[in-house]
Amino acid sequence: MTELNEKDLELIGAARRAITANYDGERYMHTVGAAVRAAGGKIYVGIDVYSNHGACAELVALGAAMTAGEREFTHIVAVRGPEGAELLPPCGNCRQLLSDYAPGCQVIVPTPAGPRKVPAKELLPFAYEVE
Repeated sequence: MTELNEKDLELIGAARRAITANYDGERYMHTVGAAVRAAGGKIYVGIDVYSNHGACAELVALGAAMTAGEREFTHIVAVRGPEGAELLPPCGNCRQLLSDYAPGCQVIVPTPAGPRKVPAKELLPFAYEVE
């Protein structure tokens, strides 16, 4: 795990702006914001979308990036709350998708020592692999 730098803080800020602009505290339909940095440096954001089944903010951000033609990602982060104050690790489904689409992507996660970066492939040992 490595410590954060200015570009990482910029990414966290983008995720916070995404959820601050879209937070739904009444129905809790949108409570998480995410930001992903593509290899070229562009940042894409997403928010969680819930109904009976939903999509996590990380997946929405990755989908936005892929829709724009991106295929390589360097960093991703998710935050929760009306101001995005809480840093979130990816859920199991997001870990699998990151393992599939961006195994080398650095994921910003909370740790007892503060926020750190870890490669996506390390977040899901024994990940399912399509042959």
